[in-house]
Amino acid sequence: MLVNSPHADADLPVAEIRDGAVELGGRPILRGIDVSVRRGEVLAVLGANGSGKSTLVRTMMGLVPTVRGQVRLFDVPRQDFHDWHRIGFVPQRVTAASGVPASVREVVASGRLSRRRPFLPPRRADRDAVEDAIAAVGLTGKARDGVATLSGGQQQRVLIARALASVPDLLVLDEPTAGVDVSSQQALADTLRTLVLRGVTIVLVAHELGPLGGLVDRTLVMRDGRVAYDGPPIDVFTDADPFHVHHGEPGRTADAHTPAVASPLDLTHGREEQP
Repeated sequence: MLVNSPHADADLPVAEIRDGAVELGGRPILRGIDVSVRRGEVLAVLGANGSGKSTLVRTMMGLVPTVRGQVRLFDVPRQDFHDWHRIGFVPQRVTAASGVPASVREVVASGRLSRRRPFLPPRRADRDAVEDAIAAVGLTGKARDGVATLSGGQQQRVLIARALASVPDLLVLDEPTAGVDVSSQQALADTLRTLVLRGVTIVLVAHELGPLGGLVDRTLVMRDGRVAYDGPPIDVFTDADPFHVHHGEPGRTADAHTPAVASPLDLTHGREEQP
């Protein structure tokens, strides 16, 4: 059984960015970012295409360098952090299949490499972790199947199992439901619910949440490279309505909670200035 390891103090952030700024090719992508993720939390990062949400989580994990500010992982400065087995990452729109035929078990087993010594055969703990990860995503019956024969939703679960094989404390998923049918989205939600119960911290990047919405403790909305909203879970976010978030509490409107969720880049509060 996969068990979240008790390394970090529960009161310390699992991941944190303070006054973060990112530039790519001299172009500002993120500005003035102050975000922390608490242990055991499920954080949804929402936003329109190009809003900076994927860059935000990649920066949080140290995959994208900052030009200003500080990134800390498990209360350790990014440049001093080496326990990468504690972080599982499922990237955006990457297929689990490749030109080389591989079974589900073989792909998931590659997730143990960060915990194994080079050139040594897998230990019993490695084999058990692989089987546990496959079971956690509901693919035990397909462990010997070629990944290329699976549906898109099943391949996504293989990638999640690969990330889980290292028994991470933090799991980051970038657009896990993109291009995945509704039934597979529900299967993914069930998998993540099991991980939440085991104490895994989850950061979920999405354009829309669908069946995953019920798992979320907190929502962060990105707009134009800044945090436009950081607060209680929201049910709806659309490109056409970037300044308002809609909560699911019966009998109350979005305006009763947050009249306007505006980015610091807005010229007026809650709506763009008209030419």
